[in-house]
Amino acid sequence: MGAGIFEAKEVYVGRDFGGEEFAITPDAVENYIAATGDDHPWYRGDSPLGGPIAPALILHSVVFRTRDWYLPKIFGNLHARQEWEGFAPIRVGETIRSRSIVVERYIKRDREYVVNEVILFGADGRIAQRSRTHQSFLLEADRAAAGAGYAVDREREKSAARSFHVGERGGEPIAAPARPISQAMCMAFSGPGRNYHTDADEARKLGFPEIVVQGMWSVCLVAEMMTRRFGLGFIIGGKLDLRLVNVLWAEETSGAHGRILERRPEGARTRATVEAWCEKADGAKTIVGAASALEL
Repeated sequence: MGAGIFEAKEVYVGRDFGGEEFAITPDAVENYIAATGDDHPWYRGDSPLGGPIAPALILHSVVFRTRDWYLPKIFGNLHARQEWEGFAPIRVGETIRSRSIVVERYIKRDREYVVNEVILFGADGRIAQRSRTHQSFLLEADRAAAGAGYAVDREREKSAARSFHVGERGGEPIAAPARPISQAMCMAFSGPGRNYHTDADEARKLGFPEIVVQGMWSVCLVAEMMTRRFGLGFIIGGKLDLRLVNVLWAEETSGAHGRILERRPEGARTRATVEAWCEKADGAKTIVGAASALEL
């Protein structure tokens, strides 16, 4: 409790939430495949490392295992940005331990942001991954103005302010298959409990007209695209810095796209920098940002 400086439930920079252990079982991998549609052959069979390795984002939602780092005003809260780095593969059959800490708070326009950093450790103590999740919350004045209405509705993404011009700088194109996100997939990804990612009534309580697909689902689409293109170079050397700019709703279709814009030396290897985004069937962007991987 910060040596008595902070209140017991205060969300302050440096607050440590400890961690948990996660068994990376074949069943966990099967659930990931069912939830995302990403069915890479390395997840079930042999990989270049001599056995199955888990999807890069198999533990995509560890940060959300507790909401104690959320601000009290959760009406209209949104996942705004996701950073991620991979340092070592996670093998099917091993146990991973997490550690979670609040590393930043800031205000931008009409929202307040809390940033939670999660580090994943292998059983041998190695750091496998590091991620930073930026969650945004309406300021009190905006919450009061929202009244009984929606904090975000389906018309929002049609605004000129929510239009994003990506993929216009040339470069080598890469992509992953577009696929619909069903309510069953939402439950596999964000369940088994009822929440605004799995249940329409719960979504309306938090200011959304329909089920909001968890932002990490689209992040996983980008990770699938990068794994398809760069293989182990993404799993053990990948980076993501993605902004979640529009809501993806249940039963919509989305796919990941990218363009390799630059290659630069990194030790004995080359790092490829990618402009990355996800878009719906109607072209609305849900994620924009950058990704990179080593070329092995």
